[in-house]
This record gives sequence, structure tokens and C-alpha cells, in this order.
Amino acid sequence: MYPARILAACSLLVSGISLAAAADAPSAPLPRSTPEEQGVSSAALLGFVEAAEQKVDALNSFMVVRHGRVVAEGWWAPYAADEPHVLYSLSKSFNSTAVGLAISEGKLSLDDQVLKFFPGEGPAEPSKNLSAMRVRDLLRMSSGQTEDAIRSFDSLAKEDRVQAFLAIPVAYKPGTHFVYNSPGSYMLSAIVQKVTGQTVLEYLRPRLFEPLGIKDPTWDLNAQGVAFGAHGLNIRTEDIARFGELYLHHGNWHGKQLVPASWVAAATSLETSNGSDPASDWDQGYGYQFWRCKHGFFRGDGAFGQLCIVMPEYDAVVAVTAGTGDMQGEMNTVWDKILPAFSHTALPADPEGDRKLSEKLASLSMPLAAGQATSQIAGSVAGKRFVFPSNPKGVESVVFTPGKDGANDRVTLRISGADEVMECGRGAWVKGTAHEALCVEPLVRAEFPAISVSGAWSSADTYTAVVCHYRTPYTTTERLKFSGDTVELWAQNNVGFGGNPEVRLVGTAQP
Repeated sequence: MYPARILAACSLLVSGISLAAAADAPSAPLPRSTPEEQGVSSAALLGFVEAAEQKVDALNSFMVVRHGRVVAEGWWAPYAADEPHVLYSLSKSFNSTAVGLAISEGKLSLDDQVLKFFPGEGPAEPSKNLSAMRVRDLLRMSSGQTEDAIRSFDSLAKEDRVQAFLAIPVAYKPGTHFVYNSPGSYMLSAIVQKVTGQTVLEYLRPRLFEPLGIKDPTWDLNAQGVAFGAHGLNIRTEDIARFGELYLHHGNWHGKQLVPASWVAAATSLETSNGSDPASDWDQGYGYQFWRCKHGFFRGDGAFGQLCIVMPEYDAVVAVTAGTGDMQGEMNTVWDKILPAFSHTALPADPEGDRKLSEKLASLSMPLAAGQATSQIAGSVAGKRFVFPSNPKGVESVVFTPGKDGANDRVTLRISGADEVMECGRGAWVKGTAHEALCVEPLVRAEFPAISVSGAWSSADTYTAVVCHYRTPYTTTERLKFSGDTVELWAQNNVGFGGNPEVRLVGTAQP
């Protein structure tokens, strides 16, 4: 690794522009550059994309920023640059930033006791450990609660979530045991709202989102009107990169100190030890809602591969959205392919390498439904309504309508009393909406109805629709296997909490 001061100097020499010089356009798109101009190999970046497609199932988007300039970016269609994406627990790092800003404004302190903010909402006789729990303990995932105890916390429940959290037993002295604790992150959000009178989104909008040029962020609220904090933030890939750049530059954005440098240093340092496996990026220590990484880096991350990796020694940020069940494999691909791409000086121009990389990035797509455009049985099942017995998913019936003269096929699912019509592109993605959908997690089903669908006959009797919920990590594969007057409907997400169960229903054609 090269010292940060050398890389910073190289950045100015290579780009010919400093952050201060660019201060007149802080909300403009991040500047773009060829990789070689910023000391990055186009061929190595192409190798990263190819390795990711082979080893990681699947990236939705990525962006590599070096010396303040985007050197590579890509979205696997139907994911797109202008679409927001669910961040899941990457939201925690933004939530932490709200806490840091509130502390800098004198609204609370790291050593404030949690019970202080919620008089009358805790137990009548709080335990010694609960009474000792501080803001600092919530930030560094050392509340003293156990993993088994926090599983009872339902973030979607209508009952008061603060009271539910304060009722969770505190088995250990706060500050002594690392336990990953999303309910604790919710409490940080509730504390910020308590001391500012605003949700974390409202509070951060003028202090963070607007100065960074992050447009139209949304943050889901619970039944009490409090942002989930632990998750629920939805922004674009470049917005993730902007946040990483802010932390890379110690809270300074184009000459303006948005976040105190002291907070950035503390939040991204090792505040809690959480393991000893040198091969695991989850054992390198934890800060204030930031993870430490191998190679001395730090990151914010969210379920299924949402990443904001900050590499101070390389003056670089890598932002990723994904739908993978192997986040360690995802990060290993970054370490194995992107790190070797960095040089401490500009590289000779590589027009051919740059061309190959650009062509690859322009052609990225999630896998389309594979198969034939039609089948011999398509006509015999066209328009038939197959009815399902009562089931937990609320799926009442399905109708398949083949497209005529090359038009899109159509699958109409009746779910909970409403028809969901999916236009299925033949060899292409076709955008639509679905307010109810099979297999999608409850936290994203209602908030993100946007879908894009591809369909094909995967065998003579089976029609497959691939449904990409392109503002989330989820892709749902749905198969209709026809046999006379019956159809078997099978559906499953690519990833999911709680084991990712499949749906399997058998329906009968109406007379």
C-alpha cells in the first residue's frame, strides 16, 4: 500500500484539479476519467466485472472512484443509474452520521444514558445494566443484549418500539460484548428524532444529503413515524459513492466540513473487537455503525451485498449494490481484482483496454429468462384461468396469455383480490408494477412496486418468468408447468431472510 499523503499528491498531479477548486459545483455529478489517467488498469477492472459475473450471484451495480473521479461504473439491466436501491444495513452508517452531527450540535453526547431520552418508557425498575447503557454502546454494537434476546424485536410491529427495546433483557455489562444489534440502531434513530424533533431523513437532508447532491432520498418509517435507522434508506449507486468520498476526505466535501473530522475518525476506527479470523471481513473490528475491513479499510454494508468500501491508502471508494448470499465472496472479488489494478502514478493510455471495458459495461444485464418464444401447448392454455386452493400467499388464480405477432406474453396473477398483470419481454426486460408479489420480503413489497420481467418457454410444458424488483436485491423466478387441466406454480427469490422458502401451488382450470 502507498502512504495516503503520496496518493493525495499524485491525485492533484494526475487530475490537475483539487477538491477546493471544484467547490463551485459540489452537487454536480462526480467527474469521470479514464482508468489509466487515475492510475487504474482498464484490463484489471474488466477482470473484476468478469470475475463478479462468474463468482458472485449477482451484482446489481458498481462504481469505482479513484482520486475523486469515477473510473468505472456499471448497472446490470434492468438496474439503472437513475434508480434508487434498497440499502438495508448500509443505512446504519448514515444513521450514525446523524448521531455524530447531533453530538456536534450539542444535542446529546456519546456518554448519555439511553434511558435519559425516554423517561417513563422503560421498566418500572430498570436493571443495573440497562441503566448503564449509553449512546456509545448502541453505536458500537455493545448494548449488553444477547443475540437470542433481540430476535424478539419486530421492527414492523404497531406497538411502541422504544418500549419493546427497553424491555429486552440486558445480560452483559454494556460495552463488554459485541452483538450485531439492529434494534439498537433503531434506538439511535429514535434518539435523534427525540432531540431534534425530526426524523433522521429530515435532519440529514440539509446537513448531508443536499450538500452531497443526493436527490430524493427516502427512508422508511415504522408505525410510530420513526425511521427504522438500521435499514430503510433508499438512494442511488452514485449517492453511495458520494457518501464514501465524504468519509474518505474526513468529512470534508469540496472545501466544506459537513461532518466533523473527529467524528469520522472515531466512527471508522476499531471501537469494538468482534473476532480474530484474519480471512473474515466481519472479524476486523467495528466502529460506530461502520465495519473495519481487511487491508486496513472500512465500510458500511447491507444485506445481500450493498457496500460502501473506503480505501484511504489508495484514495479510492468502491460502491456496490447486489443480490448475493455470499458477501465475503463479493468482497474477496474486490480485493483480488480491484486492488491489483491500482498504481501510485498515472498509467500509459490503453485505448484498446478502455474500449473493451466500455463495451462490457454497456452490455451488462441480469440473466434473462432462457428458452423458446413459444410452445406447442401455448394455444391450448391461452386465456385459461387456473384456480388455486386457499394458501398463505393469497394467490387465487393465474392466467397465461401468449403474445401475438411477437408481442409480449402476459401472466396475470390474482393475489389477495387484485390482479397483478406482468408483461413478460421476449429476450428483453419489460418494466411494470406489482403491488403484491410472490416471495418478496415484507419490508420492500409495498414500498417498491417497480418490476421488470422477462419470459420464455423453458421447456415444452413450462413457462418461466423472471421478475426483477430492480430497486431491491430481489429477483423472483416463477414457473408455470402445465399438464392438462392443472398447472403447478413454483416461485422463489434469489435471496431472502429466513431461509428463502419457495412457493409451490397446484391450480385447476376453471370449467
